[in-house]
Amino acid sequence: MTKKKLALEIIDRLKQEYPDAGCTLEYNQAWKLLVSVRLAAQCTDARVNVVVQDLYAKFPNVDALADADVEEIEKIVKPCGLGHSKARDISACMKILRDKYQGNVPEDFDSLLKLPGVGRKSANLIMGDVFGKPAIVTDTHCIRLVNRMGLVDNIKDPKKVEMALWKIIPPEEGSDFCHRLVYHGRDVCTARTKPYCDKCCLSDICAKNIT
Repeated sequence: MTKKKLALEIIDRLKQEYPDAGCTLEYNQAWKLLVSVRLAAQCTDARVNVVVQDLYAKFPNVDALADADVEEIEKIVKPCGLGHSKARDISACMKILRDKYQGNVPEDFDSLLKLPGVGRKSANLIMGDVFGKPAIVTDTHCIRLVNRMGLVDNIKDPKKVEMALWKIIPPEEGSDFCHRLVYHGRDVCTARTKPYCDKCCLSDICAKNIT
């Protein structure tokens, strides 16, 4: 089976297994996803979802967050870890949204990459979830699972994994596929325990490159 055919079969099975999978960061405005995805670095989405409630209660919009002292932001986001650098990036990012984009999040991938604290993973997440554009989000679950399944061959660099997946994943499937990998990676193809291959819907087609 070619990698492209394998990818299509995996996509189909994960759709059946996780039909309603979506972004596990909670947000109702694009700028809030931008904040949350920065806070999610080396932190669980569940914790981020709790912390941002206090952040938005005090700073409810882009202008308020842009005007806030970095120290005030840091006090609130500290439970997410790396508080100082995250607070600094969030402050700088909101200032750019206010001053350059009228408080809106740019709908262009390269423009997103120029925002403080935004890398390819974050930019792809926003392109896919907010704007409905083709996107491949290479987070830790994605990288681990596509290597194990045999969709990529021992590639750990996020950008290289992304580029390899673009060649075999239909563009319109990329965003949802990556969300489903998160669910599957948390529930079945786990990182910190032995994967539960006995209850995996992909067991018969997976390369099982488990290290």
